[in-house]
Amino acid sequence: MDFSSYIVPVLLSGTALYALVKQVDVYDALISGAGEGLGTLARILPSLVALLSAVYMLRASGAMELLASLLAPVMTRLGIPPETVPLLLIRPISGSGALAVGSELITQHGPDSYIGRVAAVMLGSTETTFYTIAVYFGAAGIRRTRYTIPAALTADLAGFFFASLTVRLFFGG
Repeated sequence: MDFSSYIVPVLLSGTALYALVKQVDVYDALISGAGEGLGTLARILPSLVALLSAVYMLRASGAMELLASLLAPVMTRLGIPPETVPLLLIRPISGSGALAVGSELITQHGPDSYIGRVAAVMLGSTETTFYTIAVYFGAAGIRRTRYTIPAALTADLAGFFFASLTVRLFFGG
């Protein structure tokens, strides 16, 4: 018996039953929540549009490839495959862009290759830092990020470095 097909109906029934017991006007709560959601969207939409436009311009202008070629010697010395530099550059900005770059790497080099495995671990061990900060800080109305961005980018760099190290230790490379 597949219990997963019952999750949504049970959740909906449980919510309706809880609202009935607590005498909550579900429709009014839904309308109120939707209004708050639209307000949040209005606050964070400019940041998201600017962020996504910057990612597209970075990729379309060829600046991504230029940065990748400049950083390749440093990445090689750190033990990170130079082919993953575009992933390193795009991941803190855009999750969908990073997924596209990761997919290209895995398609070109294979899912079981060293580069494919490093790309997969990098995708799983890092965060879309600027997107996350734009959404959550924008929703909370925080304007000054102070040390958040440097700390988050340091964590991302550690994630990239340790992704390469992890793949070398466990899979060879």
